[in-house]
Amino acid sequence: MKTSEEKDELGNISIDKDLDGDKEVVSAKNMDQITDDDADMYKFGWSSYSEITNGRFAMIGFLAIILIELFSQQSFLKWAGIL
Repeated sequence: MKTSEEKDELGNISIDKDLDGDKEVVSAKNMDQITDDDADMYKFGWSSYSEITNGRFAMIGFLAIILIELFSQQSFLKWAGIL
C-alpha cells in the first residue's frame, strides 16, 4: 500500500492512501495550530459561543414543552391559558 503525506502553508496535513486503485484522501489540522477562542470565551454579539448557548436553552425549552404536554394531557397553549 502506498501512502503520501503533504503539508500546506497553513500546516494542514493531507494523507493520501491508495487502496487497490481506489483513492482515499484523509485530511487533518496540525494540532499545534488549532486555536478556537470563540468556543472557549464569551464575546458580545453573535459568536459561536452565543449560538451554542442559545441552542442549548432552546433544546431545554422544547423538552419542557413536550414534558408539559405529556403530563397534562393537553396542548401547551391551552395549559398556559393562551387558547
